[in-house]
Amino acid sequence: MPERYHIHSEPVTPRFHRVGKYGNIDWREDCSRCTNCVKLKCLYDTYRLEASYNRDPETGLETLDQCKACLSCVQGCTKGLLSVSLNPEYAEMGDDYWTPDIIATTWNQADSGKIPVSGAGYRGPFSGFGFDSIWTDMSEIVRPTRDGIHGREYISTTVDIGIKPMRLQFSPEGELLSEPSRLVELQLPAILDLPGWTVDSESLSGARAKAAKELDSLAVMTMAEAAQLDAELLPYVVPVMTGNDVEQNKEGLQSFRMVQLIDAPDAAALVQELQSTYAQLLVSVRVSVTPASADRIVQLAREGVKVFHLVFDQHGQETLEDGRPGRHIKDALRSIHDRLVAEGLRDEVTLIVSGGVGLAEHMAKAIICGADLVAVDTPLLVALGCRVCGGGKDCNAAANCPANIGSVELEYAAHRMINLMGAWHNQLIEVLGAMGIREVRRLRGETGRAIFLEDIEKEAFGHLDRVSSAEVNV
Repeated sequence: MPERYHIHSEPVTPRFHRVGKYGNIDWREDCSRCTNCVKLKCLYDTYRLEASYNRDPETGLETLDQCKACLSCVQGCTKGLLSVSLNPEYAEMGDDYWTPDIIATTWNQADSGKIPVSGAGYRGPFSGFGFDSIWTDMSEIVRPTRDGIHGREYISTTVDIGIKPMRLQFSPEGELLSEPSRLVELQLPAILDLPGWTVDSESLSGARAKAAKELDSLAVMTMAEAAQLDAELLPYVVPVMTGNDVEQNKEGLQSFRMVQLIDAPDAAALVQELQSTYAQLLVSVRVSVTPASADRIVQLAREGVKVFHLVFDQHGQETLEDGRPGRHIKDALRSIHDRLVAEGLRDEVTLIVSGGVGLAEHMAKAIICGADLVAVDTPLLVALGCRVCGGGKDCNAAANCPANIGSVELEYAAHRMINLMGAWHNQLIEVLGAMGIREVRRLRGETGRAIFLEDIEKEAFGHLDRVSSAEVNV
């Protein structure tokens, strides 16, 4: 059995002000000073762990920002002095897609590297936009041999990036005529991508590279960022390049295992040139997804490109010609995957997907929709304390950044990124175990193992449109 892949994570104290979802309000007036105060019996020990109270200058009330809303203190206080309410500062974080719950969950995972647990449980809707309209099949969760991270069976999260020939051809003399397999094997179906927006930080690129080395993964960055790194980190770096960058850095390409080319009319020719010149080099094409991307990917695949990085916007949507957002990843990716299957090309290519992947469950759902692996961008910033202010549009105003990401230290940032990916890895194993799947490669394109809201709505209520039309005709 292969050695189990494990991400070593250690708790790290956040350097930024934490904003909790719930505030526990203590009126203090009429307190009987009970010797067995309910605060001491908090299920999550929140009162002891909270370093200090936050006092509202207007009301004089004392609040706890890290309350888990288990309500044990509220229900147990004999004087009824304690109450729980939603923190207004929490509700203002992020936007409609990068919700406060996603941000807080990411913070907690970056703190500990563990799967977060909430005392309040889940009280939200059971469907929503994008990934929230997909339910995964957990029918095998009762099998103890596949009980996720606690199980006795090995569950592989290994993926391959690269050229995978469907057949081998040999000359009569036994010489291999087919292009040899050229693969980069990763133990985690995730790489670390460029930030979703510009962040003025000298440490961020180095932290991503260091985290990628520790995770045995890859970190995507600009050639200028890669040039500032130590040589030992370069095999874990994927520089993003244009044709001009290639001309200016031909000698330096020998240090990398993989590079990315921004899609251009001559992308296929440049890929072939690089892969014929550098035997060790794997070349991918970075494509900003539009409704026409399926045609473009099929064209490039037939011209010899075998690795694609599909980039969606920060809300996980493709870009229309007029700049408006289009379909979500789950729909656009399924369309691209199905097209490659119909063309007989799917098993020859690798699809990397980024943009809008905010949680570990999104990674699993993106793979179900047809991705081989994902590239993580915005969650890496959130792990450092980012609140996705204004959807990231205001991030350049460093003086106003509540987490002061521009001054983050390299070791601290790398540590939190490793913790986040460790938590995601554990959650992925839990999902695979509950689905009865022993390797993540089998999950790719397995849409039959998921339920899509629009599909069941069409199945259940599609006939209503026909009934309405018939009534109108009558």
